[in-house]
Amino acid sequence: MASSSSASNSQNCPRCKYDVFLKFQRRRYPKNFYESLVPRLEDGDSISEELVKAIEESQVAVIIFSKNYTTSSWCLNELVKIMECKEKENGHMTVIPVFCNVDASHVRYQSQSFKEAFAKHESRYKDDKEGMQKVQRWRTALTAAADLKGYVFPSRGESDADCIKGIVDQISSKCNTSVSYLQDVVGLDTQLKKVESLLKMEINDIVRIVWIWGMGGVGKTTIAKKIFYELSSKFEVVCFLENIKENKHKIHSLQNILLSKLLGEKENCVDNKEAGRSMLSRRLLLKKVLIVLDDIDHRDQLDYLAMDLSWFGKGSRIIATTRDQRLIGKNDAVHEMETLLDRDAIKLFNQYAFKEEVPNECLNDLTLEIVSLAKGHPLALKVWGSSLHRMNKTEWESALVQIKKNSGVEITENLRISYDGLESEQQKIFLDIACFFRGIEKEEVKQVLESCYSRPEFGLRVLVNKSLVSIDL
Repeated sequence: MASSSSASNSQNCPRCKYDVFLKFQRRRYPKNFYESLVPRLEDGDSISEELVKAIEESQVAVIIFSKNYTTSSWCLNELVKIMECKEKENGHMTVIPVFCNVDASHVRYQSQSFKEAFAKHESRYKDDKEGMQKVQRWRTALTAAADLKGYVFPSRGESDADCIKGIVDQISSKCNTSVSYLQDVVGLDTQLKKVESLLKMEINDIVRIVWIWGMGGVGKTTIAKKIFYELSSKFEVVCFLENIKENKHKIHSLQNILLSKLLGEKENCVDNKEAGRSMLSRRLLLKKVLIVLDDIDHRDQLDYLAMDLSWFGKGSRIIATTRDQRLIGKNDAVHEMETLLDRDAIKLFNQYAFKEEVPNECLNDLTLEIVSLAKGHPLALKVWGSSLHRMNKTEWESALVQIKKNSGVEITENLRISYDGLESEQQKIFLDIACFFRGIEKEEVKQVLESCYSRPEFGLRVLVNKSLVSIDL
C-alpha cells in the first residue's frame, strides 16, 4: 500500500508521489501499525493496476514479514520489485523490514514456515525453468531484505502501542529528511544558518519573504532546496517552483502549478496571468504556506506569483532566489551568497575528482592550482572535478592549461572546457537538454533522444558523470 504526503511538492522536487509503500501478507499483520498509516493513504488509486508504479514512486518501502508472508507469490513478486528499486543506480528508496512474530534468520535463510512455503513453490514450478528462476529471485530478495536494518514486533519490554509508535516515528523521519541528491552541502552550512535566521521561523504571526542573491552556480538553489525539505513539515501546504526564468512568458502556467499544489485546483484552472493573480490573492489568505520561487529574473514574475505578502496566511514564508539585485525590495531580508573558503573548496573538488577514493598525493599541487582558479565557485569545482575523475597527471596538466587560458573570463564561461571535452554527439545531447528539456521527465527525454541519436543512454550518463546534467528522482 502506498501513502502519499500531505504536503504537495513541486514538479521539480524528488519524483516521489508517495512517502511510504506498506507491504504485508493480508491475513497476518499488526493491525494497529497498519491503522497508524492508513489515514495517510491516497484515495482513488486501484492498487492492482497501479502497483508497480506506486512502488517506483515511493520514498520508503516498509515490508512486514509474518509467518505466512511467503505463501503469497504476489507478496514475493512485490518484494523483488522493491529490492530492484532500492538497488537502482541513483535509487531513492529506503527499505525498512519489520519482523512480526518471525526471526530475521527465518527470512534470511528461508527456514521454519518460510521453508515449508518454498517447498510448495518449488514443487509447483519443478518442471518450469522460468518458474524456478522466479523462485530463486524470491530467495535472493528475501535474503537481501533480511540483511537490512529493521524492527522486531512485538518488542521485548515495550507495549505494542509504544513499539508501533517508535517504528512509525522512524518512518516519518525518513520521509521528512532532505532528499538524497542534496547529499553533502559542502561549505554551505554557515550560509544555511544565516538564511534560516532571516526566515525568523519562531515568529508565527507574520508573513516574510527572504531573498537569496548571487551569481549563477554559486549554490542559491541548493540552499533553497535544503531549507525547503527541512521546513516543509512545519507548513500546511508547500511548493517549490524551479527555473522560473525559463518560463518568463508563461506566468499563468506557473500560477496553475501554485494553485494545483497549494489548493488542489485543476492543473489548468486559469488561462491568463491576471486571473491567476486574482485567484491566488483570494484563495491563500487562510493558508500557512511555504513557497520557493527559484531563479527569478523579471519583476513580472514576482508581481504575479507573490506580489503582496497579504495574499498569504499568518506564518507563511516565501523564499526567492535571483541573480539580479534590482528585483529585491528595499526593506526585504536578503542573503548575499558567499564563495567557498579554501578548505571547503578543496573538499568539494576532491569529492568529485576522486569520488570515494583517497585523493592522489601526486596531484596535490595541481589540485591547489585548479581550486585557486575556481575562486570558491561550487559549480566550477564540481564540473572540473568530475571532468578530471580517473584522468592521469598529464591530462590534469593539459586541463589546467585550458583553464588558465580563460582565467580572465567569467567563471561560468570558463566551464566551457568541460563541454569542449565531450564527443560531438554528447555535445548535441547536452545542448538539446539545455535548450528544450530542462525540468522534463527523464523517460520523456529518453524517448526523444532515442529517435535522434545512436547512444543517448551512454551520452546522458557521461553528462551526469561530468556534472553537466543532473537528474532528480
